[in-house]
Amino acid sequence: MEEGGGGGVKKEKSIERVVSQKALQMGSSFPCQICVVGFLCGVCLTSLFLAALTSFGSFGFGNGGSATSFSALAASTANSTSNFIATASTCTTNCKVQEKGAERFAADSQESGTERYNERVSQLYSAWSSLLSERKKSTVVPNAPHLEDCKSTARVNRRLDHRAENASYPPWTTWKGRLDSYPNADQSSRLRRDQSISEGAYPPWISGSDEENYPLTRRVQRDIWAHQHPPNCRDDPEVKFLVADFERLPGFGIGAQFAGMCGLLAIAITEKRVLVTNYYNRADHDGCKGSFRGSWSCYFFPETSQECRDRAFEVMGDREAWERGIITSKDNYTSKEIWAGRTPRHVSLTHRVWGEPWSYLQPTTEINGSLVAFHRKMDRRWWRAQAIRYLMRFQTEYTCELMNSARHAAFGEEAAKMVVSSLGEDWDKEAEGNSRKMGEIEEYVWSNHKPWIPRPLLSMHVRMGDKACEMKLVEFEGYVRLADRIRQRFPHLDRVWLSTEMEDVIEKTKQYKKWKFYYTNVTRQVGNITMARYEASLGRQTSTNYPLVNFLMATESDFFVGALGSTWCFLIDGMRNTGGKVMAGYLSVNKDRFW
Repeated sequence: MEEGGGGGVKKEKSIERVVSQKALQMGSSFPCQICVVGFLCGVCLTSLFLAALTSFGSFGFGNGGSATSFSALAASTANSTSNFIATASTCTTNCKVQEKGAERFAADSQESGTERYNERVSQLYSAWSSLLSERKKSTVVPNAPHLEDCKSTARVNRRLDHRAENASYPPWTTWKGRLDSYPNADQSSRLRRDQSISEGAYPPWISGSDEENYPLTRRVQRDIWAHQHPPNCRDDPEVKFLVADFERLPGFGIGAQFAGMCGLLAIAITEKRVLVTNYYNRADHDGCKGSFRGSWSCYFFPETSQECRDRAFEVMGDREAWERGIITSKDNYTSKEIWAGRTPRHVSLTHRVWGEPWSYLQPTTEINGSLVAFHRKMDRRWWRAQAIRYLMRFQTEYTCELMNSARHAAFGEEAAKMVVSSLGEDWDKEAEGNSRKMGEIEEYVWSNHKPWIPRPLLSMHVRMGDKACEMKLVEFEGYVRLADRIRQRFPHLDRVWLSTEMEDVIEKTKQYKKWKFYYTNVTRQVGNITMARYEASLGRQTSTNYPLVNFLMATESDFFVGALGSTWCFLIDGMRNTGGKVMAGYLSVNKDRFW
């Protein structure tokens, strides 16, 4: 019995020793301490049971060892628990204060970060403004995505508007823009490109596929250019001219002037003449310098070559040339011939037949909920679109700068936020580092991308005032309802470029919080006055520049809402339908009075 009891005591002590060591190792963790306490309680009960079976004295020793371990563990557990409770008690009284302090610190930090961010955005916007006013470039200031390099673009376009050596057309290849000037060393590739030029590639001022433009747009634009740029304008006796000023009669708006010149271009093509524009009264201001003053070429590239212009003005002083019909002017034709004459069906100088492409225009215009599939003046609509697209095929450096200023005023701050968010607040250091990394892809490829504007963008031209004598007027709310219809289909659309001459329309935009409106900063009409008086109050330069900016912005927008009863909207529609925007559709508040 004693031997058996002694073995039980040794075994008991061995178990207690192991358990005590484990307990001490785990004592630093409160959850583990709780678990171990429970485990030791079970061990103690087992020891008591074993002691009862062996001897009473053995239980006392074993209990002492177990009690010590338990007491130490219990003390450790008690301390941990008291510490936890103290922490919880402290949090109960002070946590709200600490949380408020942390929130205040976070808010102050965020406010400080926001202030610095806004400051850097403002600095970048100001830097771009300075470069824009000084017409300079900088390698330190980050690139402005919404601004165009006007000098470089004009230089490229001049090359694309002059016939290549020993070729029928300019270098219109599949190599776009500045990439065409890339010094390619592959001789066979150059030969293939030269062959493409000689065969007459399509002009580069047309965007989109054939299905996204009016029928035959690419071919017609190429043929008009060839007609207006004969190879030998000076010495070829077969070349005849039609020299015409833009209309200056009182009451003729800028849209009517453009439409009249479209009619004269049709006459010139029909009679195998080269159209030469002469005096343009709206360009007779201080913004158009030197020989560009009073000329269409202040805003857009000339309608013909300089050689043809020089020859035409030379023969204007020759009485015999007038008698022989080598030269004619606008006075040789009636108003009906100019405004409602026959639409050219072919270009005589290039012997190309167009047929009647207006007979299969895609019905993408909606009026009063129905698509317009046919009307009486489809030929005029098609031709004016082709003519105005050709006349405005390339912007001059002056017009490019006007567009830069307009985009900067409207979108410059948004562009600055994008750049600062992209480069970080230390954009000046980032830009300085990146300026040394400029490679060929920036120079030849990415430089061909159009300036950034926020998209999708809806253009809306609201015509009111004295236009009531020509069309049914619709209140601003009617235009917005059409815009809402577009937004139902394209819910990400929330921006509107608004053009209007009426101040009350601008005031009404404040009622439509879900739309973000952009518009030029110009004095507008208050009350009903004639357009002539309104334009006179603005001055010739402003009254010409700001409508042209609105016109060109409308042609670049993704969607358009207007009034086809307005000649201005009619021409905007034409530019869009020869600029890859046919499938964007056109929602009009009314129709042309001649349809």
